[in-house]
Amino acid sequence: MKRPNLVHFLAIKTDDYISVKASCTMKEWHGPAVVDLSAITPKFPIQDFRLLRSSQFSIRLIGLDENKEQVFKKTYDSDHFGNFNFKIPLYGERKNIKVFQAYEIKKTKGLHIHLGSFIPIVIEGTKKLIICDFDKTLVDTKYSSTKEVYNSLTKPLSAFPTVSHSLELFTKYIDEGFHPFILSASPHFYEDSMRDWLYQNKVFTAGIFLKDYRRIFSLLEGELTPKDLKIQGLYKLNHLLDILMMTGIPDELVLMGDNFESDPIIYLTLFKVLQKEIEPWKLWQSLKKDPAFQFNKKQNSQVLSKFYQLGSMISAREENCKVKIYIRKKANEKEISINPVLKLDRDAIELYDGIPTPVKLTETPVL
Repeated sequence: MKRPNLVHFLAIKTDDYISVKASCTMKEWHGPAVVDLSAITPKFPIQDFRLLRSSQFSIRLIGLDENKEQVFKKTYDSDHFGNFNFKIPLYGERKNIKVFQAYEIKKTKGLHIHLGSFIPIVIEGTKKLIICDFDKTLVDTKYSSTKEVYNSLTKPLSAFPTVSHSLELFTKYIDEGFHPFILSASPHFYEDSMRDWLYQNKVFTAGIFLKDYRRIFSLLEGELTPKDLKIQGLYKLNHLLDILMMTGIPDELVLMGDNFESDPIIYLTLFKVLQKEIEPWKLWQSLKKDPAFQFNKKQNSQVLSKFYQLGSMISAREENCKVKIYIRKKANEKEISINPVLKLDRDAIELYDGIPTPVKLTETPVL
């Protein structure tokens, strides 16, 4: 028997609204069962291949206050991939929302299927965020050959070397009150495996943003195209902007990435915008033809629209956001090669050595 199941549910509460990002899918359900905790092992990505399927859902969201009284109720429809992305303006009783209860109401007429209860992450007052890449920054994964791709699908992420310096830096900022987000170009069905790895390393509240590969092969969408399998600029810049739309402009922002792909140009683009050095749309007109991006017309219009929104949010602030960028070295490079339009600010970016920690050989899961 299959029933609707939430892959993830991320709710972020700020002073003015609650932003919700969620994804739903159909999953086999065999009823309640006794769980043998000793038999639980880390998940590996191929176990979640079911997430490549697409379906539409409707969720009814009920908001409760601290006394478990209902103060909000509304129904939302997903896109045809089962993804939800919306904001709930906070006014009146809505400001008292402490927990959400979610129900799927579309798949079986007349039946409301409980998907779970969720507490929004509160980011109010002074906002401090850290946004970190995953592959090559926190974990030294490899995808350059067929064998490496197969290994990445059939092994838990703990089987790959951890970049200990990156992890120490990441958790140091979390301990200092920065809220963590993970931004990765890995396929969307890596989420549970990634969450397992984060929990093992005592990172419990990170929002995860992955690349939805179903959009690449959708003829109707145009949001991602086959070229975006290798080019990460669109995806990462798009979701950096999405995170800021959800949280609002932070007072302090730390960006962590590596020098293997396009992280430096993406992060420096955001840095220039947040420092009010140039109007967002003007900077984008200069950068959109860079090899790291290569947008088509629809992609260009989507990102440009988000830049306009970001520009309005930045203009409403009196003080600039403090931004610090950390880039893991690819080898022994002393500087970063970057698009001259960005005029590299050497005080904003710090190169660091990230030597992967060897892993002990253990028995790998058998499919």
